[in-house]
Amino acid sequence: MQFAYFESPIGLLEIKASTRGLVSVQRVEEKQEVPEASAGWAVQAKEQLREYFAKERRQFDLTFDWSDGTAFNQSVWQIVKDIPYGHTTTYSAIAEQLENPKAVRAVGLANKYNPIAIIVPCHRVIAKSGDLQGYFYGLDTKRQLLELENPESFARQGSLF
Repeated sequence: MQFAYFESPIGLLEIKASTRGLVSVQRVEEKQEVPEASAGWAVQAKEQLREYFAKERRQFDLTFDWSDGTAFNQSVWQIVKDIPYGHTTTYSAIAEQLENPKAVRAVGLANKYNPIAIIVPCHRVIAKSGDLQGYFYGLDTKRQLLELENPESFARQGSLF
């Protein structure tokens, strides 16, 4: 397993990759005592995340190793990875794409278990009502990521007083 770490605006991100592709991007409190990779998918992901947070990258170009995910979860992640930068979709729209409109809650759980934060942008999935809902790292982080991508739609409103 390859490891890399990136100090992002939402915290320290641990990036793991196998020889088949990116395995996970997760926020952690501290680095593990493992050597960081000098090449490979983890290093590529680290560089692409740096570009994303610098607003230099809108689309990630990486290969994923989802071998630990269920077939259903992988089908959801496949749809989620294609949500365009600065756009959102809903849990119910994904369920419809899967031709299983009753699977809205299962889609939400698949997003919850998405191992590749930001790059597989489950933060771009919102409630049918338009409300921000259900993000593993909290709604403040979800809003922060959406605001980074589309400040006109997701910027915080200032006080009227």
